[in-house]
Order: sequence, then structure tokens, then C-alpha cells
Amino acid sequence: MKYLCFVLLIFFMVTNVQAKLHSETVEYKEGGTVLEGYLAYDDAVKGKRPGVMVVHEWTGLGPYVKRRANELAELGYVAFAADIYGKGIRPKDHEEAAKVAGMYFKDRSLMRSRAKAGLEILRNHELTDKSRVAAMGYCFGGTTVLELARSGADIAGVISFHGNLSTDHPEDARNIKAKILAFQGADDPFVPQEAVLSFEDEMRKGGVDWQLVIFGGAVHSFTIPEAGNDPSKGMAYNEKADKRSWEIMKLFFKEIFR
Repeated sequence: MKYLCFVLLIFFMVTNVQAKLHSETVEYKEGGTVLEGYLAYDDAVKGKRPGVMVVHEWTGLGPYVKRRANELAELGYVAFAADIYGKGIRPKDHEEAAKVAGMYFKDRSLMRSRAKAGLEILRNHELTDKSRVAAMGYCFGGTTVLELARSGADIAGVISFHGNLSTDHPEDARNIKAKILAFQGADDPFVPQEAVLSFEDEMRKGGVDWQLVIFGGAVHSFTIPEAGNDPSKGMAYNEKADKRSWEIMKLFFKEIFR
């Protein structure tokens, strides 16, 4: 009977400290533009903790990147999904997304400014340890966080998941303070080998602490289930690449946040 009571006591103690995910919509501004991000953290974790900003794919801030923010919160981080496009601007299909994203690919300074605005929201949150902050992004978001790093942002690390590696100003790599981790699909038709080699050259010339992980058999959007399962279309989910990149990400965070 005593043993049973002890087991029940332990059960209730564990239950009471289970993760309680807190999430909220955060409205903020960059210049005169209203943006709408998504914040998530685990209520069961006490005190300050590292912060991770997540930037959305080219369809804008939606269910996918919010799920990623929740997963980061469950790992013990303050996660903020930044909004690059602006409140209410959420492309309905790839054609519309290409037009909206194209504005930022043509104006990298605006892309950087929007990313910096999101970073400040994360950095100034009461639970964020300002000395341990990183940024990561998917597709369009991967490009965005790399541009954030090139701007000289004072953050510990940046991770790009199947992002466009090119930039209009490769010389800005000398400004990079963060450690860089980029994940690419070996068969990604949207990021040709020439772009990969140019990125490697950029990182070397900039004296950056960088890593590039390439997954065989993977195409663009390999972490996104909604991309489907037909690699011939150039965008497709790859479960192995998705899971492997996430595990490598966790090791990267363990290194930069220690």
C-alpha cells in the first residue's frame, strides 16, 4: 500500500511539471508597416532561456512555421515566428507567393530590416536570455536569416533549411558574427550547384564559422509535408532529411547555447 501511494505521488508530481505551452499572437511594427508574429514558450520552464526566431517559407506565417515554433518551445526555448510580409499578407498559392517573395529578393535591405524587427521582439521578451539568441528559417525564411547574418546581427547562430543561398552582396559575409548552418537537398532544382559553390566561396572569403549539410535524394522543401511526395516537381517532403536536419539542429543549438 505504501509503495502504491509512493508511485501515485510521483505520478502527480510529474504530471504537475509537464510542459504547458503558452502561445500568443504579437503585433509589432517595422517602420510604418504592421507585422503579426507568433510567440511560444513552455510555462513549466522557469527563468530566462535561449531564444530562437523562426522565419516562414514563401507562403507567409502560417500553420507550418507555428508548428515549428511550438516544437522549439517544447525543447525549452522562447520561440518567435517573425512576420516578414506584414499583417494579413498571406499568399494563397505558389503563384501569389512568388510575387510577394520576389519583392524581398529584389530588396534585400527590406528583407534584413523586417528580420531585425522580429529579432528585437524576441530579444526584448522578458524570458529571453539576450546573450543566447539564434535565428532559423525555411525556404524564403532560410534566405532571410542568412541575410540577417550578413547584416552583422549580433546573434549566436543562424540555420537555413533549404533556403536560397545567393545574395546580392557576398562581400557582407565579413560582417557575420553568427555561426552558420545550412541544410540543402542534393537535387534541389531551385538552388543549383553554382549557387552552392558560390555560397561556399562567400563563407570562406568572409572567414565565417560555417557548416553545409547536403542530403542525398532530397529536393526543395524537404522538411515540409505539405510539399507532397513527388520529387519530380522539384519540391517534396523527405522524411529522412527532415528528421536528420532537426537532430543536427539540436546539436548545433547545444553547442552555441552552452
